[in-house]
Amino acid sequence: MGEIVEIDESSEEIPSGFIYNCYEWTETIVEAIIPVVFILAFVFRIVSVSGESMLNTLHNMDKVLVMEWYYKPKNGDVVVIRKGQNLDEPLIKRVIAIEGQTLGIDFSTGTVTVDGKLLEERYIKEKMWLREDGDIPQKIPKGYSFVMGDNRNNSLDSRSKAVGLIKNEDIKGKAAFVVFPFNRIKSI
Repeated sequence: MGEIVEIDESSEEIPSGFIYNCYEWTETIVEAIIPVVFILAFVFRIVSVSGESMLNTLHNMDKVLVMEWYYKPKNGDVVVIRKGQNLDEPLIKRVIAIEGQTLGIDFSTGTVTVDGKLLEERYIKEKMWLREDGDIPQKIPKGYSFVMGDNRNNSLDSRSKAVGLIKNEDIKGKAAFVVFPFNRIKSI
């Protein structure tokens, strides 16, 4: 008849089920990481704010989630910019006027008008008195946007020759959320 075989359960061999489970876990982790990498590479990006030009909306060293996917500038959006006209470094500013709009800045009252309407700017730190050295166009040309910091008297922005009008193609995306520090998490 049949032979009885004894199985030694004290064997130190790794069961094939363990290897299969490791493979399954690795596959699951890789499948979860690939979409995250894709999203962070092409849809969202996290950038660090440097300086005080966007006070009180953004603070120095805030980490901001930027939405990049097919972004088109809109009035009031806080955006990340690759570079200015004569400044080769990234900036984070607020879009004040976009292509085709008329712009007026009254430095005596610190007010801004777009298409003849006074902007209600609750986000600015204080009334603007700093003029800067750039040309402020009455009408924003096609393919450009006019940007300013919320801390108007401490901001290098479109009022300056160094930054000037921003080419829309140089706008990387919209700053959507402060993600760090944790006590400042908020939408922008």
